[in-house]
Amino acid sequence: MLSLRNINSSRFIARRILNNFEQLHRNKTTTPINLGVLFVPQQEAWVVERMGKYSRILQPGLNFLIPIIDQIKYVQSLKEIAIEVPQQSAITADNVTLNIDGVLYLKVMNPYDASYGVEDAEFAITQLAQTTMRSELGKISLDKVFQERECLNVSIVEAINKASESWGIQCLRYEIREIKMPQRIHEAMQMQVEAERRKRAVVLESEGIREADINVAEGKRQSKILASEAERQESINIAEGQAKALLTIAMARSQGLKHVGEQLKNQSGNHAASLLVAENYIQAFGNLAKTGNTLILSANAADVSSIVSQAMATYKTINDKQNKANFIPESPATTSEIINNPVDNFSNIIESKITDVKDLGIDHDDPTNLDKK
Repeated sequence: MLSLRNINSSRFIARRILNNFEQLHRNKTTTPINLGVLFVPQQEAWVVERMGKYSRILQPGLNFLIPIIDQIKYVQSLKEIAIEVPQQSAITADNVTLNIDGVLYLKVMNPYDASYGVEDAEFAITQLAQTTMRSELGKISLDKVFQERECLNVSIVEAINKASESWGIQCLRYEIREIKMPQRIHEAMQMQVEAERRKRAVVLESEGIREADINVAEGKRQSKILASEAERQESINIAEGQAKALLTIAMARSQGLKHVGEQLKNQSGNHAASLLVAENYIQAFGNLAKTGNTLILSANAADVSSIVSQAMATYKTINDKQNKANFIPESPATTSEIINNPVDNFSNIIESKITDVKDLGIDHDDPTNLDKK
């Protein structure tokens, strides 16, 4: 069983024999016989030797030669020629062995130099391309072989043109056709590519999650700001409404007290105030013992007329003192406020009487207690 190295060597030898056979066949079939009158095809140059010495180059079209004396030695094609560069092994800068083949594109620029400057132009160019490829690959690492493939082709073309300038041949371009590497290196590169793609996927996913979290946080922030502004505006509106309501109530109460004060100056006003005091007293007396079982009442708690007389006497005494002393009020809690608010004053007197009743400790559930007190 042949090894891989022997198989590669056999392939190289067979390819080389085939190239030599094609070269001999080309030279044999493309060298015409001198019959005196010759027709040279377009894009071809025939090199003529007279008696073994270079004579001239026949141009396309009708040409005349002397039979036997003149001989067509070389036929050069002026078309662009594609030459296959055989597969070869090369070592990169990081000690990785690669097998590379390519295609070389040539064109004959000077038929005389191409005929007499080199023995086999195609073989020379092929060998030059292989050696240049090995030299250029030894300068770069494996990763850069794929990244700088175009630069590698340009470097090989420049090196070939510099060496083949005296051969009358110009290298137009060189293309790397296939790059083969060891199986382990290939698997390692596949794993590296997969890891890089997984990394990019994870990064993109994390960036998407971050953007989503940022958008959610921004939305919550905006909603809280709008909610707080709405609450603030609602509180402002409620406060303004309450302030207007209190102001309206105060103005109404002020107008009412002013009207009451004007009516108290009349004799009928005193009777109305007495009636109002009596109604408030009866209403307050009716609310006793609603929140508790123990009551304290005064001895004359049932005498409404006595309570009203005491309240009116108090009001009259305060009014007389105020008229005599021309008292100027210094605070809302002074006597003048009591005079200006007689209804409230009478209510306070009634509440004080009720408090006196509570201090006596009479239970409203036992009617005998009221009689005893």
